[in-house]
Amino acid sequence: MIAAGVGLALLAAALHGTWNVILKVSGDPLRTFRRATLMSGVVATIALVPELVILGRPSIRLAAIGLCAVSSVLETAYLVLLSIAYRRGELSAVYPIARGSAPLLAVAVGLVLLGERLSPAQLAGVGLLLVGILAVALSQAGGRATMPALLTGVAIATYTSVDRLGVRLTEPWFYGWLLFALMAIELPLALAVAKRLTRSTTAEEAPSWGKSTVIGGFMWAGYALVLWALSLAPLAVVAPVRETAIVAVAAWGVWRMRERRGVALKLSGAAATLAGVALLAV
Repeated sequence: MIAAGVGLALLAAALHGTWNVILKVSGDPLRTFRRATLMSGVVATIALVPELVILGRPSIRLAAIGLCAVSSVLETAYLVLLSIAYRRGELSAVYPIARGSAPLLAVAVGLVLLGERLSPAQLAGVGLLLVGILAVALSQAGGRATMPALLTGVAIATYTSVDRLGVRLTEPWFYGWLLFALMAIELPLALAVAKRLTRSTTAEEAPSWGKSTVIGGFMWAGYALVLWALSLAPLAVVAPVRETAIVAVAAWGVWRMRERRGVALKLSGAAATLAGVALLAV
C-alpha cells in the first residue's frame, strides 16, 4: 500500500511541476487561476458522475465536510500567495522556496508542538532544507518574492495536514470534488471583493482559456492523486515525495526560461532542498 502511495505521489509531483511552468508563462497568474479553478471545478464535477455510478453514494461525515471547507480556504490563500510570488520573482526561485519550506514547517510543528523526535539522518535533512532554501532566496536580487513564497509554503503545510485528516473520513474522490467546487466559488469571490475594496480599474489582458483549462485539469488530477496517496500511505512519506519536482522545475526555469541570475545558487539550493526532503522520509 505504501509503495502504491509513493507512485501516486510521484505522478502528482510531475503534474504539479508542469502546471506551475504553464502558469508562470500564462500572463497574470491570479487571473489565470480564476479561470483555472473554474475549469478544475468543472472537470471534478464531470468526473464525479461516473464515480457515483460505479462506486455508489459516498459515506459523508460532517467532520469531513468541515475539514474540506477549511482546506479550501487555505488552498485559496495558497493560490493568491503563489500568484503574488510569481509576479515578483522567477520560477526557478519561487518554486523551490514554496515547495521546500512546506515539509520544513511540518517538521517544526512535529518537533515543537507534538514532541516528535528525529533520527540523525532526518536532522541532516532539516539542515539541508534550511541551507537549500537560504541559497535559493539569496539568488534573488531584490528578494521581493521570498516572503510570499515562504507564506505559500505555510499554506501548503497547513492544508496538507488538514487534508490528511479529512480524506480519512470520506472517499478521496468525493473529498477532492468538494474541495475544488468550493475553490471555484471562493477565488472569484475573493478577487471581486479585493477589486471592490481597492477600486481597481486596471484593464488586463485575459489569460488563455486553453492554458487555464490545462492548468485546472492538472490541478484537479494532481490533487486527486495526492488525496488517494494520503489514503494509502502516511503523511510523512507522501509530503516529501510530492516535492520531487523541485529540482526539475528549477532546472526548467534556468534552461528553458533563461532565468540565469544566481544560477549556481538556485540549482545547488534546489538540489539541497530535494536531498533534505528525501532524508526526512527516511
